Amino acid sequence: MTIEDYDEVFALWQITTKRALSSADSRENISKYLNHNRGMSLVGIVGGKIIATVLAGHDGRRGFIHHMAVSPDFRRKGIGSKLAREADKRIKNEGIAKTHIFCYKNNTLGQPFWRAMGFSKRDDIDVFSYD
Repeated sequence: MTIEDYDEVFALWQITTKRALSSADSRENISKYLNHNRGMSLVGIVGGKIIATVLAGHDGRRGFIHHMAVSPDFRRKGIGSKLAREADKRIKNEGIAKTHIFCYKNNTLGQPFWRAMGFSKRDDIDVFSYD
């Protein structure tokens, strides 16, 4: 994924992950994230059109996967699994052993997907945010 993909990626996120979008997903902020985590985020392309994304990176200690999205017309074809595995591989290649994904509690598609990918739901922590 490059910043040149932003408009098409953001349009896909509007369909698939809209509830998770915030000002942190502005073009400027995504550009910073991509520059900080070069080569970590990916897009899936079919017929010249972006049909899947994974925003991935790390903070030097832990890996993170954000905005994993596959266009509804292309789901259940293994595209999301391939992108998630590749993102995790790239994070591990940076020497990062653990990767986190934040998945909304009411995300009925995401919860089973991440479990099937081998991620474990944690009940021992709560996430607190500060703006």
